[in-house]
Amino acid sequence: MNELKWETADEKLINLANRVRMIRKRKNITQEDLSLSSGVSFGSIKRFETTGQISLISLAKIAIALDCSSEIDNMFNNIKYMSIEEVINENK
Repeated sequence: MNELKWETADEKLINLANRVRMIRKRKNITQEDLSLSSGVSFGSIKRFETTGQISLISLAKIAIALDCSSEIDNMFNNIKYMSIEEVINENK
C-alpha cells in the first residue's frame, strides 16, 4: 500500500534549495559566481542553500541565472479543477 507523505512548508523549501544546489553544481557554478550572475548576495544564496529561506524575487533571479526561469513560469499552471463551479467562478 502506498503511504501518503505530507511535507511541511519548511521541508518543501529545503527540497527546493537542494534541487537548486544540484543544478548549480551540475553547471559547475560556485555560489560566488551565482551571486555575481544573478545579482543576489552571496549571503542570501548561502542561506537559501542551507535553510531554504529566500525571497521570491531572489529565487526568480537565481532561476534566470541558472537558465531555469521556465520553472517559475510553470508554477501553478497545472492545477486541476475540483468542480464545475470552480470553472464557472474562474471566469467571473
